[in-house]
Amino acid sequence: MSIGDTTLTVVGNITKDPDLKFLPSGVAVVSFTIAASRRVFDRDKNEWRDGDTLFMRCSAWRHLAEHIGDTLTKGTRVIASGRLSQRDWEDNNGVQRTVVELNVEEIGPSLKYATATVKKAARAGAPHPAEAYAGASAGAGNTGGWGGGEWGSASSKPGPWDGADAPYTGDEPPF
Repeated sequence: MSIGDTTLTVVGNITKDPDLKFLPSGVAVVSFTIAASRRVFDRDKNEWRDGDTLFMRCSAWRHLAEHIGDTLTKGTRVIASGRLSQRDWEDNNGVQRTVVELNVEEIGPSLKYATATVKKAARAGAPHPAEAYAGASAGAGNTGGWGGGEWGSASSKPGPWDGADAPYTGDEPPF
């Protein structure tokens, strides 16, 4: 997220199965709505009830969109974080419309009332995170840290995030 972005974290339930689409360019986009209701205590009836509900329209792009489409379903309680954006358009009747939506950058199931099993997604052709950074500054005179040196250099050594089956024997990461 960039400086000056309006960020928001929403906790609630997905109202219907996420709608995953692919643009003509092949880029994935998913849209869905999260319903977030707060619980309020009604002193007159001496009971808890649902308060006002916020229906937050959400979208996500690329790999995140595909992961959401493959994983999340109607009723799943999620924690979503992203940037608020506003779009204006003219409908078929010539009326100006505005929508505020959350461009989701991170999302996951809430474990308050459920359990989840996490499976690392395989991305064909994607470099290891350290290799991606190493390539960005290789040859730029950087001799240590992410851009160079032994740890930051692109290699075929398994990394610490490659799973339990991949013993990592290289230098420690710089954090």
